[in-house]
Amino acid sequence: MTQLDTGTTQNRLNLQQPEQQQQKESKNLSETERIVSLAGGSLLALVGLSRRSIPGLAIAAVGGALIQRGASGYCALYHKLGIDTKHTRAEPQDYFERGIHVEAAYTINKLPWELYDFWRNFENLPKFMEHLESVTVKDQTHSHWIAKAPAGRTVEWDAEIINDEPNALISWKSLPGADVDNAGSIRFVPAAQDRGTEVRVVLDYIPPAGQLGRFVAKLFGEEPQQQIEEDLRRFKRLMETGEIPTTEGQPRGRCSG
Repeated sequence: MTQLDTGTTQNRLNLQQPEQQQQKESKNLSETERIVSLAGGSLLALVGLSRRSIPGLAIAAVGGALIQRGASGYCALYHKLGIDTKHTRAEPQDYFERGIHVEAAYTINKLPWELYDFWRNFENLPKFMEHLESVTVKDQTHSHWIAKAPAGRTVEWDAEIINDEPNALISWKSLPGADVDNAGSIRFVPAAQDRGTEVRVVLDYIPPAGQLGRFVAKLFGEEPQQQIEEDLRRFKRLMETGEIPTTEGQPRGRCSG
């Protein structure tokens, strides 16, 4: 190899190294967004390759790009736009622009204070919320949550109670560093004619990886509105019968609100 060739090769290496080092040092994807990219990319790659066609190969290529994105934790487009989901927290406008808003209500044949007391101990919630793996109460206002995510993974966050009206209202929000930024509230309202208590849940959260996260969630059968309604149905059954609720082998009509 001539001196000129050696110099040219070295220059190419010098050009490549800063870019590789930049990707290594400037990961700009949150852990949850990496999980979603890997899961969505794997699914798209499998779907694309199974079609054995040129459009299928294009889908598989998109899947491969998402897999690389998730594995590296770096997104070149995010870097150019100055976006960093790994080190930033959600702002109120993010919930409006990118968030998902869910509301659901169920009437339960129990007094407000009975339902409030049970829910106020967040460690009870995984008993009827299937997507929750565990909740650990740290003190009167702080708790740590672990929820199930696609591809057998989990997401975690710390939450803080921001409003607590005994027997009437509990509201909370996630703290900085959450894998999934979220906020919500639950109200316990006496139903008309002494027919129990109407439980009203409001939940806002920003899906991992924005629209990609919503798309992947649907592929895995996790529709937020349906999920919350199912949670409340199981909560109703648990509070009224004392049974650990399950939907396996049961018709939907048995726990109507």
